[in-house]
Amino acid sequence: MKMYTKLLLVCVVGIFLSVSSVFAQEKKTVSAPDFELQDTHQDMVKFSDYKGEKPMILFFWTTWCPYCQKQLTVLRDMYAGIKKDGFDALAIDVGESADTVINFTKTRFLPYRVLMDKDTSVSRSYEVVGVPTYILVDKKGDIVFQDNFFPQAEYKEIVEKENG
Repeated sequence: MKMYTKLLLVCVVGIFLSVSSVFAQEKKTVSAPDFELQDTHQDMVKFSDYKGEKPMILFFWTTWCPYCQKQLTVLRDMYAGIKKDGFDALAIDVGESADTVINFTKTRFLPYRVLMDKDTSVSRSYEVVGVPTYILVDKKGDIVFQDNFFPQAEYKEIVEKENG
């Protein structure tokens, strides 16, 4: 019985290692889609102006989402450090009117640019399924992280790589 258990364990570990190496090989680099959106000051912002310049944090959110509101504050409190680390951040509101977003942000004192994806075309091009969503784009313009929480480990990895 012990020999059977050991053999089964060796087989399971072997299968796991071979499957995980296949998945690691299939991981594809995805270039961040370019976009142009209006910010809350009525200025047009092109994402291509940031590509190749610095890594970026894209934060997709809405005014009605309580988790988004909390993350806007977290991002605000981290922003000075983010800039010091050589990153920048763009907060992209998903699908709401300019008046709604502008009125919401007036009292929030957000130091980063807030963009408005009124028709959700940018959100769809980034395959954003729900909010809040963080997307981390490296200096080359490749998406290296996308999820509903701040990419702490990936962020640190890029900071270390960029700062040598």
